Amino acid sequence: MNHHQLSTLKENRSHGTKSFPFAAYKTSSSSTGTLVRAHWHSEIEILYFSGGSFRLEINMEPHTIHSECLYFISPGELHSIITEKTGSPEETAIVFSPQILSFDSCDTAQTQLIHPLCSGKIRFPRCLTPEHPAFFEIQQAFMDIIATFSQHASKKTAIDDLTLQLSVKSSLLRILALLSAYRLLIPFEKNANKQVEEIKAAITYIEENYKEKIYVRDLASLLNLNEQYFSRLFKKAAGRSPMEYVNEYRIRQAMQLLKETSHSVMEICLECGFNNLGNFLREFRKYTGTTPLKYRRQSEAIF
Repeated sequence: MNHHQLSTLKENRSHGTKSFPFAAYKTSSSSTGTLVRAHWHSEIEILYFSGGSFRLEINMEPHTIHSECLYFISPGELHSIITEKTGSPEETAIVFSPQILSFDSCDTAQTQLIHPLCSGKIRFPRCLTPEHPAFFEIQQAFMDIIATFSQHASKKTAIDDLTLQLSVKSSLLRILALLSAYRLLIPFEKNANKQVEEIKAAITYIEENYKEKIYVRDLASLLNLNEQYFSRLFKKAAGRSPMEYVNEYRIRQAMQLLKETSHSVMEICLECGFNNLGNFLREFRKYTGTTPLKYRRQSEAIF
């Protein structure tokens, strides 16, 4: 699997910086299976698929993708991507906080579009395909953002670069203008799915407590659910069992520490919730296909 952030060529969970919460990603895989694990965030996400064979799960509802399209993910929506056919093209995404589009002036755009978008009163459509007259103009604005990020990444320009930010904001405003012009923005009606909220609560617990011992019974008890029912529900939503998700999340944290620190493998093993080095090494190879030390050397060669 290849998942990198175009701005820095490495994953950044905070999606940009505090002052400019925006990031662009390209994700691809040479095999079938989970491409992007189940997750959610408080930002808006726009996904572009050039084709291929994918299954996009949004709030536990499947969306089959076999041709070019754009998908829009609203804040707080649980989503994942599964590759269903080898050789599928990569998926490209931009993730941003709508707050970066705000104006100080209270003009019509601010009061009727941007403020309602920031406050969650309106949202983007779910999907656009080439059959819609707005598709290619929106796709062009999207690709302009990707090109801008690629150019600045090659020059190792920081995300806080003024030219980069203005280019991104202008393209995002272009997308918003087109969605408005074609009356594609829709009122947001909160219709909480109890099962989705339960899975989000379990994932939040895992991400906040991965350094500690975590048992399936603890997660099920947290939600007042039967352990077997919880396990089936979690696997349906996340595409893997609860403990597989825990171990994968721990390995992702270990990968970050291997790239960003000089801590020993044993220190990282313990830091990420593994109490047994042998188990950590097995799980690391399972998810990465290599050893921690080889991964660190490969990362140093790239970055």
